[in-house]
Amino acid sequence: MITASFAAMMMAEQGASVIKVEPIEMGDPMRYIGASKAGMSALFANCNRGKESIRINLKDAAGQALIRRLMPDVDIVIHNFRPGVMDKLNLGSEQLRAINPRLIYMAISGFGHQGPLGSAPAYDPIIQAHAGMTAAQGLGTPVFIRNLVCDKITAYTACQAVTSALYLREKTGEGQHIDLSMLDSGLFFLFPDAFMNHTLLDDDIDPQPLLSDLIYELTLTADGGLTFSAGVEKQRNGMFKAIGLAALIEDPRFKSTEAIAANRDDYIALISQAFLTLTTDEALQKLQAHDVPCAKCLSLDEVLSQEQLVANKSLETFDHPSMGAMRIMKAAPRFGGEVLTPGGPSPSHGEHTDVVLARLNFTAADIQSYKAKGVVA
Repeated sequence: MITASFAAMMMAEQGASVIKVEPIEMGDPMRYIGASKAGMSALFANCNRGKESIRINLKDAAGQALIRRLMPDVDIVIHNFRPGVMDKLNLGSEQLRAINPRLIYMAISGFGHQGPLGSAPAYDPIIQAHAGMTAAQGLGTPVFIRNLVCDKITAYTACQAVTSALYLREKTGEGQHIDLSMLDSGLFFLFPDAFMNHTLLDDDIDPQPLLSDLIYELTLTADGGLTFSAGVEKQRNGMFKAIGLAALIEDPRFKSTEAIAANRDDYIALISQAFLTLTTDEALQKLQAHDVPCAKCLSLDEVLSQEQLVANKSLETFDHPSMGAMRIMKAAPRFGGEVLTPGGPSPSHGEHTDVVLARLNFTAADIQSYKAKGVVA
């Protein structure tokens, strides 16, 4: 539900005209997940800004014909049906690209189009488990990242691949078929650091601790907690000075990452006790004075109120025509130093069916006939 919607929303934020094709009955199931108002969820609104929504019965031959009629004017088709579904709907890549050879066809699946899991259903936690994200947290037992991380990683990967295909089309005039799996997207994202110890295959490898075992720790203080990253010697020495343990700078047990790994229990015990003598604010001030990367772990409310987001002009509020006042996070890229203007409001179910069909030169009588037959709504 998330991958194609989120990818297309990011394209809309960067100027694409996006038509969202929804089933006639309920529409996108994401409309009904989580906090909602006027029949539309915040999750749906966050993933579908700036789109037009049309309701078409894709199981009906006439509905399929309507989609094919759109193709001469379409640059990109993106879907996340299971492999084979679009072919059964007569909307497969070969069929649509025969109509428009310049078409870029992005087919997103959970596991890929081949292999034992090719037709298996997939949601984000399923892919996290298969990609090793639950194992990579380094806590001894599998732990999920409690966020739709694989869905969104796949969406970003889809955008990058489509952009590359668009560039190739500008050079050659040819469209492209792209297959993209959530499994490959998630593992590619995870691989550089989480699979460091599974990359070099010879017998004479010098093993080192994983980054997850070194820098992802909550450090308790007298009144709360913080996190810091002392990944290089200068930062580590700055940390020792900040917490009153400057003598440890010359201690051979802590002179290198390798030495710290060998004496990890002593290292953790000493710095943990030192941080407990400081409040969170005191510790942050001292660490910052020594240029050690550090942060208080903010609550969600604190995240939204931090001054850095104001400086970045990252957030915006606007009035949705049915959902009322909404806060949105703007697209992250800054083109020429400018923040992208957010797309229009997320559409109601089938809000633009008549408008899109009219653009295809259907008359009002044609549209009414299709509605009466249950082809569109």
